[in-house]
Formats: sequence, structure tokens, C-alpha cells
Amino acid sequence: MSEVTAPMGGNIWEVKVSPGDVVNEGDEVVVIEAMKMELPVVAEASGTVKEVKCQKGDAVEAGAVLVVLE
Repeated sequence: MSEVTAPMGGNIWEVKVSPGDVVNEGDEVVVIEAMKMELPVVAEASGTVKEVKCQKGDAVEAGAVLVVLE
């Protein structure tokens, strides 16, 4: 199991995956808006999305788990 975490705090701008989706290492899974910039968050491993722990508009802190892969 692998977790995709927020590299910095900000607001969730876009969630690009849903449970059951298959992602490859390097695929964009979430976009965070921080300091008026959009920051893509990518999967660090390939796998199937087990759980999405955020939704558009959520405020997240650095290190927060955004997506769980299996």
C-alpha cells in the first residue's frame, strides 16, 4: 500500500482520480492551490486507487494523506 501526501499546505483545487482508477508512477492525482500557484501532486508508485481522502475545496496541511493506493 502506498500513500500520496501533500507536499505543502494549501487548498485542494482538483481531484483527478476516483476509487478503482489505475494510476502509474508520475501520474497527476491531485492539484493543490497554494500562494496563488497550482501545484500538481503525482503518484510516487503505480497502483489502484483504494481511497480518496480529500475533495475540491478542502484545506490540507503539508504531509496530509490525499490518496491511498494499493
